[in-house]
Amino acid sequence: MHVMVDTDAFPNEREAVQRLAPQPCTIRETGLTDSFLGELVCKHLFDAGVLDMSRLVERLALTGAVLEEVLAFLRKDGRVEVLGQGSQTGGQMLRYGLTERGRSAARDALSRSGYIGAAPFPVSTYRSLLKLQTIHHGRINANDMRNALAGVVLTEGMLDQLGVAMNSGRAIMIYGPAGTGKTYVSSRLIRLFAEAIWVPHAIVINESVIEIYDPQVHQRLDDNSQTNNLMLDEGIDRRLLCCKRPIVITGGELSMEQLDVRYDPSTRQYQAALQLKASNGLFIIDDMGRQRMAPAELLNRWIVPMEEKRDFLNLGGGRHCELPFDLILVFSTNLNPLELADEAFLRRIGYKLQFGYLKPEEYEKIWRQESERLGMPYDQLLLRYVLQRLYASEGMPLVPCHPRDLLNMALDRQRYMGGSGPLSPQDLEWAWHNYFVQLNFL
Repeated sequence: MHVMVDTDAFPNEREAVQRLAPQPCTIRETGLTDSFLGELVCKHLFDAGVLDMSRLVERLALTGAVLEEVLAFLRKDGRVEVLGQGSQTGGQMLRYGLTERGRSAARDALSRSGYIGAAPFPVSTYRSLLKLQTIHHGRINANDMRNALAGVVLTEGMLDQLGVAMNSGRAIMIYGPAGTGKTYVSSRLIRLFAEAIWVPHAIVINESVIEIYDPQVHQRLDDNSQTNNLMLDEGIDRRLLCCKRPIVITGGELSMEQLDVRYDPSTRQYQAALQLKASNGLFIIDDMGRQRMAPAELLNRWIVPMEEKRDFLNLGGGRHCELPFDLILVFSTNLNPLELADEAFLRRIGYKLQFGYLKPEEYEKIWRQESERLGMPYDQLLLRYVLQRLYASEGMPLVPCHPRDLLNMALDRQRYMGGSGPLSPQDLEWAWHNYFVQLNFL
């Protein structure tokens, strides 16, 4: 999905990225070698059969000028041949294919690396890019917090706590009972960062290609400044995609392997660590303490990144790569933080924010919001019945997720019974007894 964005709204950021990563016009300016690009072009031709210049530009995210240089090198080496012209809008374009020597070279290249995609971005420039578009810019204020979390029922004190924590650049732990809105609120903190960033399709580390862009994580923005002119040598490097700042949320399914670069022997490709995909964005580890590994093992993984703002990724074979650790790390848990880590470690996490149960007036705001969302009139008498006859009689705490769940279940019953109009106390009482575990059985 592409979203339109006015890139003039952040001219300073865009100009800085363009100075760092201008459109390359020669092989040398790509930061890659002619042999590496030659092998990548051969793999594309082996995959597609025959390609013209426009398709090569689209596939490799390089300008026509760079690809002409690569193709000249491959033709001279006897790996690529011209197969005549094909019809394209605006004229005829040369078509390129592999020779037998080229097909052999492509098979050899694919046996070493299965990557067939856009030309990767050099890791040295990627380090500079991460630092340039850091999420730790410290520009969040009280108005930003209120706008980003508009409609979310939070106390002024909690809004300010969150705002200061987000500005600090330090890790955050959000803890409290289940259903108190920890995940709901933390996932909306990304709204504080409206500026676009540029994300590479992939990066290359010593000729090992690691894909960074993930359509499930990165939301593309249409950068109107980028054009499709094959020979244009202006603008930002096409190997970079204009995206919203990413947010990665992982829970009990998280494994230690996902926090390092992984090599898939079946595809012969490297997969990026989750925190690498979340770079310049938000990384939320939800349900902390529910993962398969011990909490101490998972928390210890973050000691160096949190303190030194850099991460060391293992590429296998004794190879490591250092990259900036530029993201906001959020731990969210239903457990007592002291059961997850000792006080010495918890001191490394700058902010510990406790989410608790609601006061009646806060519960009422959420009940009213959910009634409006469901297209129902707000019924104060019905809410009073729920609070006094159900919550008070059973000593149940007021939890933010309850209004949504109880109202939806009451509507489910009403529809099943063929009713319509306002909900009745009986509908809510039925929802109550089906929502909570009943322990009054023999």
